[in-house]
Amino acid sequence: MECPFCAENVKHEAIVCRQCSRDLRLVRPMLLEIDDIVADIEGLRDDLDRVNAALERYRNPFRYYVTYGVLYVLIPALLLVIAHILVTIVFDISPLWLRLASVAIPVLFGFVAYPLHKVSMNSAMVLGVSAATVSVLAMLTVTGLHDNVPILPEVWVEWREVFEYGASILLAFVSGNILGVLIFQVMPRILAQGSKPNALALKTARLLGPHVGDEQLRRRARLIQNLIQTAGPLVGVAATAVGSIYAGLKGILS
Repeated sequence: MECPFCAENVKHEAIVCRQCSRDLRLVRPMLLEIDDIVADIEGLRDDLDRVNAALERYRNPFRYYVTYGVLYVLIPALLLVIAHILVTIVFDISPLWLRLASVAIPVLFGFVAYPLHKVSMNSAMVLGVSAATVSVLAMLTVTGLHDNVPILPEVWVEWREVFEYGASILLAFVSGNILGVLIFQVMPRILAQGSKPNALALKTARLLGPHVGDEQLRRRARLIQNLIQTAGPLVGVAATAVGSIYAGLKGILS
């Protein structure tokens, strides 16, 4: 909460501003209400961005799919193929560098997909699968033409490596997308200290302890809500990142 007299940040429970020593008891309810309204407006802006993105898809489907295909499928696939050529053909160095690039590049594109186009989790999955498929097929083609060998694997072990490599690219893309959601959507809402706790957070706050004052209950509920909102994306980032790294490095480590 911000003091209306000196613009100093003060705690929600404060009754006197520590900076200007003005009494906040009369204006605090109004300030809290303003904070709630601001938080609601931010949420509505996020919803509006997603609606606008959906409308763009229905109004101009050709431009929508071409834009997404170029930005989040063809460009990362091209970069991955270039990395493949440099590592395996030009410099002939350890494949570890290729596996690391195959994690870093999709993470970057998955990350920027949310702030640029509000790409959701489902869309990120589709784009990640597409990028992984195009990348792996292009790499197999380059290797087959260069080494004069069949483009598609002929034994199960090679197919398994292909699937693991594709899964690494997919999980890296999704991991970057979740990280983008966490940084550009979840964290701003949490940093808005006046965010109003939802009904579930308030109910949980009441169950966790004896009856307390409304302000303390509100503070406890806000903390619970922030933890819930942060925990999900963090677990998602950690799980997909670990899965991507493991799938990408499994062949080399084994």
